[in-house]
Amino acid sequence: MAHVTIMEADVERQLRDTIKDASKISATMPLSGVVDAFEGLATFLQSSRSQDLRLDTFCDACSLVSVLFGSLGLAFKFAEMEYVAKMHDLMAASKRYATLYNILDIDIANRSVKTQGSHSRNLRRIRQGLDLIRALFVQFMASDDHSLKDAATTAYSQVCAPYHSWAVRTAVYAGMYTLPTRDQLLLKLCETDQTAGNKMKRYISAAAPVIEYIDNLYLSRNIGLNW
Repeated sequence: MAHVTIMEADVERQLRDTIKDASKISATMPLSGVVDAFEGLATFLQSSRSQDLRLDTFCDACSLVSVLFGSLGLAFKFAEMEYVAKMHDLMAASKRYATLYNILDIDIANRSVKTQGSHSRNLRRIRQGLDLIRALFVQFMASDDHSLKDAATTAYSQVCAPYHSWAVRTAVYAGMYTLPTRDQLLLKLCETDQTAGNKMKRYISAAAPVIEYIDNLYLSRNIGLNW
């Protein structure tokens, strides 16, 4: 890990404060909390390229996303359960390992990067969850349909379906008919169409460097991403 200067320590402290404030906001405005947290992560990654992202800080931000899965009802229940389980594993790991780099390095040493239940594999699934929300937001804004079925189906097909078993895919696609309507989702998120659209755009922009950072952890070690 690179030596942390006083300035870098200040940037890291500011990020932790941002995520702490975002957590408070998310209690009543879940989308706002997620956006604020990920904009904080994006700013940190873009301004501190020589500094590693702490695992506990990353987990604090990503834990806020589970509420978004919950707001989508039964159709995304599997995605929510998987995301939360992986998140709990990484939170526990953060008590032992300081950074995302550390968990990947230990799994490489143990030859367990792609092993079911490994921290590195769970990190890939968290990254997939972040990307699923991004894709869903893109589809949400591309249409003003009352139903979310087409938007959610497209997002799931793009991001998760290639890695899920036939049984899981079948269950998810069947559950798309239980999705809340557009208005019901906005109500759950305490947003209007206009405010939600603005915040979704912000999340899409902020999530991009976070997802890229995670991908580069693997690519920099000659580990492909198609798994």
